Amino acid sequence: FTLECVVKLVALNFKYFTISWNIFDFIIVIASIVGQTLGEIMANYFVNPTLLRVVRVARVGRVLRLVKGAKGIRTLLFALVVSMPALLNIGLLLFLVMFIYSIFGMSFFAYVRKSAGITDLFNFETFPNSMIVLFQMCTTAGWSGVYQALTNDQPPDCDPTLNTPSHKGDCGDTAIATPFIVTYVIITSLVVVNMYIAVILENFSQAQEDVQQGLTDDDYDMYYEKWQRLDPSGSQFIRYDQLSEFVNGLEPPLRISKPNHLALVAMNLPICENDRMHCVDILDGLTKYFLGALHAQVANTEADATIDIKKDRPKDYHPITTTVQRHRELYLSRIGLTGFRTNVERRRNERKNRIPTLEKAIIDKTFESDHVKSSTILSNDVENHEKNLATTPIIKPAMNANRLSVHQ
Repeated sequence: FTLECVVKLVALNFKYFTISWNIFDFIIVIASIVGQTLGEIMANYFVNPTLLRVVRVARVGRVLRLVKGAKGIRTLLFALVVSMPALLNIGLLLFLVMFIYSIFGMSFFAYVRKSAGITDLFNFETFPNSMIVLFQMCTTAGWSGVYQALTNDQPPDCDPTLNTPSHKGDCGDTAIATPFIVTYVIITSLVVVNMYIAVILENFSQAQEDVQQGLTDDDYDMYYEKWQRLDPSGSQFIRYDQLSEFVNGLEPPLRISKPNHLALVAMNLPICENDRMHCVDILDGLTKYFLGALHAQVANTEADATIDIKKDRPKDYHPITTTVQRHRELYLSRIGLTGFRTNVERRRNERKNRIPTLEKAIIDKTFESDHVKSSTILSNDVENHEKNLATTPIIKPAMNANRLSVHQ
């Protein structure tokens, strides 16, 4: 136990003391350590250390942790807890009956000779002893012995001449003892005590019906306990983006494990301003989802559901949309964005395919133009050259004549 306590303290730090079971274990461990290490000192100056050792018996209370997992035991304990107010009232009624009969017994049977069921402890001499006798008789235990002692009215079982403060003799009285015992046993054991059983059985039956229905007060208490962690200020709202994690963190049967997005959308929960969601709306949706009434409540998901503003909602409760509408908006926006991206990509591909074709066409046209132009220029040059040859005179003989004349 000490090792477990130390490991949890190292792991959880101060959060260790936020759990009631951890505080329970810590107190038991400290009391055990003090009882073992400081036993002699406490025996001399304070109290008997045996008392601290007895505290260690409380470790058996750790078995109560199993109640959280054992639904049968939890149902039984829940029935007992619910029955406590009624049992207290029945206990007060039983005490009143015992008080009246104890006064009656002290008046008539205070000095009855001790025999059979009347002893030094069980008698009507004092009020505490009378209450002990009557408490024993209310369980139908030992009433025959008490009746035998109270009906001893003849010697030698009693002495009629004995002087007592109330009346003479220590004999009983059969005429008084018979209705006294009979009425008391009937009133207490057959009526009052059976009322205890009736109350417990009734509450247990009710608890069983709640369990069969699937949801109990413990489940709702668990829901609000988990809610308090996300909403410590008590605003009754959480953000829409916290909904999935919150529902996943609940305990069965309200828990919807991830992925739970579609289930939460199908609940058609109201969403208030600033993407806030109210605790009652979420609890109502989870309850309907668990009980199978969700599809009956949301029969037509194509039509926009009207938002009903409850009277128990806070003043800043102003629903503007629902989870179904929000899902539609997101779905349509995704479709639009996908179409836009597809269109942009298609145009980009068209541009990439169009530019090389256009450039090739321009280049081919340029080459064709250059070829035609070059051929035309070449043919023109040939024609001009031929014309020049035809029109140019032959001057070679003249040049030779001049050379001869110069030589001469």
